[in-house]
Amino acid sequence: MHTGLTRRAAIGSALALPLAGAIARRAAADPALVAAAQKEGSVVWYSTLIVNQLVRPVAEAFMKKYPGITVQYSRQTVGEVALKINNESRAGKLQADVFDGSSGIFAMIPRDLVASYAPENLADYPTEMRDPAGTWNVCNSYVYTTGYNTEMVSEKDAPKIFADLLDPKWKGKMAITTDPTVNGPPGLVGTILTSMGEADGMAFLRKLGAQNLVYVPASQRVVLDQVIAGQYPIGLMIINYHAVISAKQGAPCAWVKMEPVVESYNYLQILKNAPHPNAARLLYDFILSREGQTLFRDNDYLPSDPFVEAKDPSLKPAVGKFKSTLMTIEMAQNLPRWTQIADELLKK
Repeated sequence: MHTGLTRRAAIGSALALPLAGAIARRAAADPALVAAAQKEGSVVWYSTLIVNQLVRPVAEAFMKKYPGITVQYSRQTVGEVALKINNESRAGKLQADVFDGSSGIFAMIPRDLVASYAPENLADYPTEMRDPAGTWNVCNSYVYTTGYNTEMVSEKDAPKIFADLLDPKWKGKMAITTDPTVNGPPGLVGTILTSMGEADGMAFLRKLGAQNLVYVPASQRVVLDQVIAGQYPIGLMIINYHAVISAKQGAPCAWVKMEPVVESYNYLQILKNAPHPNAARLLYDFILSREGQTLFRDNDYLPSDPFVEAKDPSLKPAVGKFKSTLMTIEMAQNLPRWTQIADELLKK
């Protein structure tokens, strides 16, 4: 269940889509597109996804499937990706063809820089995961919540609800990323205000700020790693499947369904003046294809394709039966205000 301006369709509805749509997405790529992409010879992907975990496996599978096309990629935060694209565009030296990022990127990159591309073979994606105008498609989703070190905190004592974070024993012991997007403190602020209401939410945030949160200038993954290492017992806004991956490897960590968790989509887009437009379309198709989405699943991401189930479906709100605030494109318009509140109330 989701709070916020939109509600995602239940997974059962997605799986009930016509079989014809599922079959259509198994069709081979257009030979003419493949030939044109091979003539261009390369494609550049600016990504927010982890290179070793996913970007490199996807790139290698694509290059094996389409010999003669080299995938060049770089991994940065959403803000850094947006800044790089904007700078390249202003200089008239655009390097990127394809990029991905959370909903906050829509406020960072002018829409006239993005191409429209809506191939029919993506029609079985849920409507809220694809733009009717073809300027974006969701390639995966994230669930941000609270994680903890199981050697430092027992399951019984672990904070279960937001109010538990105000316990004096956690003062100065809760770490959070500095990510200035809906995936970081601004997103936490947004879900608090959305779920609690303006007055109660602001009152809670003032109390949470008095807990002296530790801002870690790194990604959510690094925050969890520091929790695992025992530097902090609690991590806020960590990605739930990261905790599952690490726990399976023997790390002392677990995640909590602190409702509503923050849910965020990762949007894949093509640049209008992409240096390699055909290779860009081919890579876009591949990432969103059954084959590409299976790579997301196999490498522990939460795929958006309704016919490719996550390794652990219960990590998603619909199957796991926990509430989430979905950070939609519309909600991300509040990012500047949420950022200001986070800086004023949570950052000490």
